[in-house]
Amino acid sequence: MSLWGGRFSEPSAAEFKQFNDSLAFDYVLAPFDLQASQAWAQALHAAQLLTADENQQLQTALQDLVKAVAKDPQLPLQTDAEDIHSWVEAELINRIGSTAKKLHTGRSRNDLVATDLRLFCKQFAQQLVSTNLVLIQALLTFAEQYSDALLPGYTHLQRAQPIVAGHWAMAYVQMLQRDVSRLKDGLKRMDVCPLGSGALAGTTAPIDRSALAQELGFRQANENSLDGVSDRDFALDLLNTASIGMIHLSRLAEDAIFYCSGESGCFSMSDKISSGSSLMPQKKNPDLFELLRGKAGRVIGHQVALQTTLKGLPLAYNKDMQEDKEGLFAALHTYLQCLQMCTFAIPHVRVNVAHAELQAALGYSNATELADYLVSKGVPFRDAHHLTGSAVQLAQQQGIALEQLSVEQFKTVSDLIDDDVYPILDIRYGLNQRRALGGTAPSAVRLAIKHASDWLHAAEAASKHVRQARLSDVDKICELIAYWAEQGENLPRSKADIMQAIQTFAIAELNDEIVGCAALYVYSTGLAEIRSLGLFPIAQGKGLGAELVAFLLWKARELGITRTIVLTRVPEFFGKLNFRLTVKEKLPEKVMKDCEICPKKHACDEIALEYLL
Repeated sequence: MSLWGGRFSEPSAAEFKQFNDSLAFDYVLAPFDLQASQAWAQALHAAQLLTADENQQLQTALQDLVKAVAKDPQLPLQTDAEDIHSWVEAELINRIGSTAKKLHTGRSRNDLVATDLRLFCKQFAQQLVSTNLVLIQALLTFAEQYSDALLPGYTHLQRAQPIVAGHWAMAYVQMLQRDVSRLKDGLKRMDVCPLGSGALAGTTAPIDRSALAQELGFRQANENSLDGVSDRDFALDLLNTASIGMIHLSRLAEDAIFYCSGESGCFSMSDKISSGSSLMPQKKNPDLFELLRGKAGRVIGHQVALQTTLKGLPLAYNKDMQEDKEGLFAALHTYLQCLQMCTFAIPHVRVNVAHAELQAALGYSNATELADYLVSKGVPFRDAHHLTGSAVQLAQQQGIALEQLSVEQFKTVSDLIDDDVYPILDIRYGLNQRRALGGTAPSAVRLAIKHASDWLHAAEAASKHVRQARLSDVDKICELIAYWAEQGENLPRSKADIMQAIQTFAIAELNDEIVGCAALYVYSTGLAEIRSLGLFPIAQGKGLGAELVAFLLWKARELGITRTIVLTRVPEFFGKLNFRLTVKEKLPEKVMKDCEICPKKHACDEIALEYLL
C-alpha cells in the first residue's frame, strides 16, 4: 500500500511505478530512516500523541528492524515498496498492526527524507575525514623516508629547480589537510535537523523540535520549514569537497604516472599495483593511478548534475529532488574508494634515489643559484638574470653543464665570476639554502613533517573522542576538576571560573559520556599552558590524555602560539608526546598566577616541560 493512495481511484501504471519508485537506491537510507522514526515516536509520546504502550510497541518493532537491516542491508529490496519510507511503514504494520499507522502523525516524507539524507551525509563525511587522515599518514611516512632524496621539480613540465621527494609528498599533505577542513566545515553546516518541518509549512504536532534534534545527534533544528525540506546545500558541500579531493588525487596520480615513466624513471612501482600489456610483454602500466585520475571526472560530473537539478527548482519540495541521491551516493563511494586505493598504493611507490638525483641535476636547474651569486656580488637581479641566461646559452652551445664551464668562460659573461662560484653551483647548495618556512631544504621539510604530524594527531583526536567544550559540559568538567583536586593533582576551580573560561576547554568522550578534560590557558605574553588535564580512572590507559594534549596543541598553533608549557608530576607522559624539560624560572607568568595560591608552593614537586610549535 502506498502512503498517498487515498486520493486516487486507480492504481499507478506499472510503467510509471517503475519510473517513479526510488527504493532501488534509497534503500541505503534504511538505518537512518529507522533512527529518525525512533526519535519521532519518542517525540510524539512526549507530545502526548502516543501512549506509553504505543510508543513501546513502535520502539520494539523499530529496533527489531534495525537489527534485521544491520544483518542484511539489502532486505528492503525484497519488496516492491515505492521508497524506503513506504517499506518501513509496511514492515511496522505487518509487525504491530494499526499502531504503526500513527507513526506518521505530523510528519511528511519531505522532512523525513531530508533528515535521513543529512544523517547519511554526516556519517559518510566522518568516514571521509578518517580515510583522508589515513592517507595523510601514508604520505607523511613517504616524506620522512625521502626527506633528503633529490627529485627534479617542474614548471610548464620543463625541468625547473631541484626539490626533495619529501617536499613533493608534503604538497599533497597540505591539499588533503584542506580537504579535511572542508569536510569539517561542511559537517558544521549540515548539523541541522529538518524533522518536524512537515511537507513545507511545519507540523501541527506540539513537538519539541530542539529536543528532537538533540536526540538525533544534531546541533540544532532548522528555523524555516520551507528551507528545511528543500535544502540540499549540504549535499552540494559534500560533492564539492569530493570533487576537489578527487582533483587532488588526480594530480597526485598524474605526478606518479610521469615520475614512473620511462622518460623520467625517478619513481618505481611494485608489481602489486601495476598491470601489463596483453600484447607487449615488457610493459608495466600504472593502471591504479590512471584509474584514480580517470574517476575524478565521474565525481565532478555528479556535482554538476546536482547543481543543474537544483538551480531552477521553486520552493519547496519537488520530485526532481529524488535525483539528489544516486549521483551523491555514487560520487561519495567513488571518492572513498579512491582515497583507500591511494593509501594502499603509496607504500608501494619508491624513489630511485641515485637516478632521480642525476635527473635533478639536468636542465641547468642550478641557474638560479648563479643569478643569486651575481646578486651577492652587487649585480641587480634583473641584470644577473640576463647574464645567467647568457651563461646557460654558452654551456648549451658546448653541450656541457653550467658547472662545467671554466672560470675563463664564465668571465666572458661577467668579470665578477670567480672560483668561488663552483660550490654554489653544486646541486645541494641551492637546495639547502631554501630553508625558509615552506621551502624544499631537507631541514624545512622535516619541520613541515613535524607540523603536519602534530596536526594529524589533533585531527585524529577530534575525529574520535575529543571536541571543543560547550556550556552544557560545565557540570561534568567541574566534577572532573574536583575529583583531581581532591587527589592533590589539580588546583580547585569554581563553577563560575570554568563557565567564564569554557572556550579554553576541550573534553574527551567515551560512549557519549564525558570522561576527561583539559584547558589551554593563554598568558598575556603569548605563552600558553595546558592545565586542568584529567581523566576519570575508568577512562585511563586508552590514549585519551594524549588525544586531549594533541587537540590543544593544534588549537595553540591555530592561535599563533609558538610555545606551550605544562607543570606536571608525570613528566614521562608528556615526554612521550615530545615535550622537553625546561626550568620554572623561565615561566614567570605561571609563577605569578598560580604558584602563590598553591598549597604546595613551598614544597613544589611539579616538573616544567615545554613544547615548541
